[in-house]
This record gives sequence, structure tokens and C-alpha cells, in this order.
Amino acid sequence: MADKVRHILSLSGGKDSTALAIYLRDRISDMEYVFCDTQKELKETYDYLDKIEAYLGKPVIRLCDERGFDHWLDVFGGFLPSSQMRWCTKILKIKPFEKYVGEDDVLMYVGIRADENRLAYVSAKPNIKPVYPFKEDGIVRDDVIRILEETIGLPEYYSWRTRSGCYFCFFQRKAEWVGLLEQHPDLYKMAMQYEKPDGEGGGYTWNQAESLAELSLPERVEQIRQRQIANLDSTSNPTKVPLLEVLEDDSDDAPCSFCHI
Repeated sequence: MADKVRHILSLSGGKDSTALAIYLRDRISDMEYVFCDTQKELKETYDYLDKIEAYLGKPVIRLCDERGFDHWLDVFGGFLPSSQMRWCTKILKIKPFEKYVGEDDVLMYVGIRADENRLAYVSAKPNIKPVYPFKEDGIVRDDVIRILEETIGLPEYYSWRTRSGCYFCFFQRKAEWVGLLEQHPDLYKMAMQYEKPDGEGGGYTWNQAESLAELSLPERVEQIRQRQIANLDSTSNPTKVPLLEVLEDDSDDAPCSFCHI
């Protein structure tokens, strides 16, 4: 066991962990910044990590499982990850992080805000202890937006997406799938190729209600877009990044905080 406690901040490519890294940059000089790379991220995420590195003046260490998503998909018999079976987070995010930490005593800095009531990843390893500076200091969403606007800005994907994560993340809302279809049709096609909608037991699709082929039909895209517009019009608190708050919500499941904070 190491005598010195390590300080580690795991970046997701999202707004909260990025704002936390900036917030703590001049407070903790020996902070280690890591990013658990599934190798299925958006290009915008990798571009944003480059901006983060430039601002912090320190490298963001890329961690990954060398076998990758496709290998583990085969191991799981083609079963796509879902809110009921989140093997992707465990194998591609948490395990590489815990391997990097080893047996050292670590303070893991987590970007959950003071205005949130959600759980963070808590390791089963007793040497990894979470720390919540935003909660301790009363930092809320508006503060996070201000921190980013005064420094490196928000990730580009927030113009059509609400969170970081793999391009085929099953927590995406329908409007975000439409955004992927419009912004990255090649990635949408690749995500669609993972689906087996005609398999046993109803097959495997990213969304329980419909396949990506069905979602991409022009009439369905228009229906989703109109519902998104209605949601945006109904909000009484317009914001510079409305997609973060008022996009169509298709699931009651809480997203994986390790991926999306």
C-alpha cells in the first residue's frame, strides 16, 4: 500500500466532470486526470478532451480495455448492453479505472453538483474513496455553465445531445438518436448494424420500443422532432443549452454516472 494518497479525477467528456477539473486545477497540484475510453466515443468527445488537456496543462491519461466492446459483445452472446444489464460500464469503464488505481489509496473526485440528487459510482475497493467538491461548496448547474463559458466552452455535441458517452449509448433519448442520424449518419448506420431485431425473444435493439431502422423512417423522425419542439416551447426557463434539460425523456432509468458526469 502506497504511503501517499493519490488524487484522481475521471473525466467523461461531459460538462460536470470537465468543470470540476477546471475548478480544482489550481487547488490540487498533483491531480491525475483520466478518461476511460471505450473506443466508441464521438469525435466531438475526443476533440473536447484535447481542449481540456490544453487548458489544464496536463495530460489526460487514456485508459481502455484492450479487447474492446466488440469482443465483449461476442462474450455476452450478442446481448446489447441495457439499463438492466450495464456490462459496458463495468467492463469498459470501471475495470480499467480500478486496474489503473491498483492498491493505492485514492481520493476520486466526482462532479455531482449540489443541486443534484443522484448516486455516483462507488468502488467496492476500500482504497478508493469518492469526494464531492461541488456538493461541499454548493456549486449548482448555473455555476458549472459559467465555469465552462469562462474557459473552454461546452462540448460541441451539446447542441444535439444531453450527455457524454458512446455514440450508441442506450440511454440516449429518441431526439438524440435523431441527432446522431443527422450529425453522424455513418455512426448511426454502425449502431444499427449491432441490432438484431428479428432474433429470438424479440431480438436485440438499443431501444426497447423500436429498432433504429424504424426510428430513422422520415415520418418517425418528424414525429420525434415535433415532440422535441413542443418540449422546448413548453419550458418556462429557456437556456443557452436547452437540450440539457428539456429533450424528450424516454426512460426512468438513471444513466451511468461513471460515463455521463
